[in-house]
Amino acid sequence: MQNDAAVLILMYFILPVWLLAGCADWLCHRASHIETTSGPKESLLHLLMFAELGLPLLAAIFLEINAGIIALMIAAFILHEATSFWDVSYAVSQRNVSPTEQHVHSFLEMIPLMAILFIISLHWGQFQALFGFGPEIARFDLAWKEEQLPTGYILSVMAAILLFELIPYIEELVRTLRANRGALVPPKARTPKNR
Repeated sequence: MQNDAAVLILMYFILPVWLLAGCADWLCHRASHIETTSGPKESLLHLLMFAELGLPLLAAIFLEINAGIIALMIAAFILHEATSFWDVSYAVSQRNVSPTEQHVHSFLEMIPLMAILFIISLHWGQFQALFGFGPEIARFDLAWKEEQLPTGYILSVMAAILLFELIPYIEELVRTLRANRGALVPPKARTPKNR
């Protein structure tokens, strides 16, 4: 399956672009001085969204894709969208969300959807079975992939996630907590900014 064009697009285009968009978003937050505007509350929302999509990403990398994993991906995407709406609603009331950052957000919202659609196309029988259609029986078991992704690829992806996603967003949280002496919301952020 690793020679399938859809799998190669997922591995070498969609995932890298998604990681770059996440790093670009962190740079946008840094440029807008999140530590003195929206503070740790927004930073915690970013980490929550990271976790919401990180779990299905790990499942896609290590586990056999079946109806259960597809259901997890769909549910996580919907939850991520709700959290994203909460995040942006709060952010725009506290700081300037630049056109560049808005454009980055469009990538961060659509790339996971694109990835899920590629995965569904590769596992159409299990997607249909999830809703009671098609010839396959829906499977919900957790099993390691029979054909694991190359070890070098997995290590590279994990290193990229650590270096370009997890460490920057933890740095953001630490920076916002320090700037606000541990308070979740900066003093001036407790009232919405005037429009």
